[in-house]
Amino acid sequence: MKQTKRGLLFKSEDIKVIFNEDATNENYLQSHFIEGESSFNLLFLLSPNINLQASDCGTQFKFKKNQYILHYSSSENRAELWTENQETLKYIQIEVNYQYIFDLIDPHSTLESAEILENMKNNNFIFLHKQTPPNMTVEMHMILKEILGYSKKGVMQKLFIEAKIIKLLILIFEQFNEKDIEEDLSKTPETIKKFLDENYHKNLKIEEISKIIGINQNKLRREFKEHYQTTIVDYVSELRMLKAKKMIVNNNRIMIKEIAIECGYEYVQNFTRAFKKKFGVSPEKLRLG
Repeated sequence: MKQTKRGLLFKSEDIKVIFNEDATNENYLQSHFIEGESSFNLLFLLSPNINLQASDCGTQFKFKKNQYILHYSSSENRAELWTENQETLKYIQIEVNYQYIFDLIDPHSTLESAEILENMKNNNFIFLHKQTPPNMTVEMHMILKEILGYSKKGVMQKLFIEAKIIKLLILIFEQFNEKDIEEDLSKTPETIKKFLDENYHKNLKIEEISKIIGINQNKLRREFKEHYQTTIVDYVSELRMLKAKKMIVNNNRIMIKEIAIECGYEYVQNFTRAFKKKFGVSPEKLRLG
């Protein structure tokens, strides 16, 4: 036997809030929702193992309990939801008109605003990590509970719902921004290496590299060494020596002094000393064979 609690909690010209809860003692539950034309839809999945299939998307999603998505639909779209071997199918849908979000964010005001709206339209707020929908935060749960429990009507309800939706959007943007920062930090060693590969021939100090890349000096040294098991200084020296040896062997017409400068050494004596330490022979003797 199936029992359904489905209700339109709020509706205005720009916003709809719908709550759905199905319960059964059978093995299968099915429901659906409609996304309006040119709308953003927040879907909060409040029961486990919900499958979703949207008519505008060939991919089937499966959600764990307390996950959500923020989805843009350019045309009216129907989505099917179902569960197997679950007793409930529970979710909240918040639909917001595109123009309302456009006016709220004002993409012409700043580059950040334009990027946020573009990310929303491109559905970049569906997966947080490795094709995994984001998990609801405690604050999101509290806001949804407040929305479900609010009893006033009229303008007070309108202002309350709009304020809560804005807060939900802020939490979503913050959650995804933290993800981007984490990803950037995870790529820190590769970023440093790429910079060194392209600039090892320049006379750059650690503090200058730190400012250019935008990473603290201690973090710069530590993360590079942990990842590549060598220091930045030793890595730069290795690149310079390999390039110098190649130039000496392959081109007899270039003076040793010119090679030293090309490889980032201001003084030829320092170059010669480093070269002999590395290869056991001076640049001149290597050239003579």
